[in-house]
Amino acid sequence: MLRLLQNDGRLTNADLAAKVNVSPATCHRRTQRLFNEGYIQTVRAIVNPEAVGLGAIAMVGVVLDRSTPESFANFENAIRDLPMVLDCHLVAGDFDYLLKIRMADMADFNRLHGEVLIALPEVRQARTFFVMKEVKDGAPLNF
Repeated sequence: MLRLLQNDGRLTNADLAAKVNVSPATCHRRTQRLFNEGYIQTVRAIVNPEAVGLGAIAMVGVVLDRSTPESFANFENAIRDLPMVLDCHLVAGDFDYLLKIRMADMADFNRLHGEVLIALPEVRQARTFFVMKEVKDGAPLNF
């Protein structure tokens, strides 16, 4: 059920039930249990970024001033409020965090960088990598 829903979240309960060979009532109960137990977090549409004027992507490696729990918490709390930041991961290696940011174009990123990114709390350095081509993005989980 999870694989089917992951590949097509628009499946009706009746269609899903037929594909997994159970009754619609059983299918509904199982789907509800998957939500209740946290296997399915949410259902949403995937919007074409180009269609809404957000065709550019930047990956930004962020280094914080200090490696303290307070520094990490301050940065994470600030980053959660930025809608243009699609992903934020605490990573091991040269950076503390790796961000995936969507914007309209380079001018939009320039404004974002000058007004928002460098003003984030605890940030010492931000290194930006502009995505030239998305080869694979948002692939379903393989389990």
